Amino acid sequence: MQGGKIERRINEALGEKGALLFMLIDPVDYKDSATAVKTGREAAEAGADVLLIGGSTGVQGTLLDNVTNELKEQTDVPIVLFPGNIATLTKNADAVYFMSLLNARNPYWITQAQMLSAPLIREYGIEPLPVGYIVVSPGGTVGWVGDVNLVPREKPKIAASLALAGEYLGNRFIVTDVGSNPQKQGKGAVPLDMVRAVKSSINVPYIVAGGIRDSTTLSNVIKNGADIVQIGTAIEQSSSAKKIAASFCKTVHEEGRKKLRIYKK
Repeated sequence: MQGGKIERRINEALGEKGALLFMLIDPVDYKDSATAVKTGREAAEAGADVLLIGGSTGVQGTLLDNVTNELKEQTDVPIVLFPGNIATLTKNADAVYFMSLLNARNPYWITQAQMLSAPLIREYGIEPLPVGYIVVSPGGTVGWVGDVNLVPREKPKIAASLALAGEYLGNRFIVTDVGSNPQKQGKGAVPLDMVRAVKSSINVPYIVAGGIRDSTTLSNVIKNGADIVQIGTAIEQSSSAKKIAASFCKTVHEEGRKKLRIYKK
C-alpha cells in the first residue's frame, strides 16, 4: 500500500467501513478558537474519521498552531491540514492535503504553491497526502481565489476526465468541491450524475465536498460513488455540533456497510 501512516490509516478505514466522514474545521469561521476546538472535539467524539483544519487563507500562524495542537491533544483521530495557501502549515498536524488545483487557470495553484511549501512540509515532518482538487460551479470563495475554470454542473464528463488526469499525474485522492455556501447561489452539492461519472473513471479514493447539509443528500452522494464525504459549513452553522456530527456519521457508516455488503457478493 502506498503512502505514509495517515494515508494507510485512511485506506484501511475505507476497507473496514466502506465510507468515511471528514469534518472540516475552519477556525476563521468561528467566533473564537475555543469554539472551533470544541466543535472539532465533539465531531471526533461523534465518530468523524478525520478532522480537517483550514480552508480560509487566513488560517495560519498562532491561530493554526493553537487550534491544531489543542485538537491533537483532545482527540485521537488524524488531524489533516486543508490549506488555503502555503502559510496553512503547522508541525502540530499529522498530515496535509498536498493539493494541486487541477482546473486552475493560474499555474501557481497547480505546481508553484506546492514547490514553495514542499521543503517546509518535509522539515515539519508532516505527511503529504497527494490530492487532485477539482472545483465545480458555483465554486464559492475557492473558485475566485484559485482563479478556477469552473466545471459546469451539466458537464460530468469534464469532471471525470480531470479526475482521471489527476490520478495519472500521481494524485492518490481526488476531491470535487462546489465551494462554500452554494445554496446561497441557487446551487447545491456536486450533481449525482457527476459523482457517478467521476467515481467510474478513477481507482483512487474519491472525496465529495461542499453543499452537503442533510442526511438525505449525504446518503445519495455515497450511494452514487463517494468514498469520503467532507463537511464543514453544516456543522459550523449547527446549534449542536455533536448532534449533527453524530447524525452524519451514522448515515455515512450505514451507507458504507451497505457498500461493503455489495462488494462481498
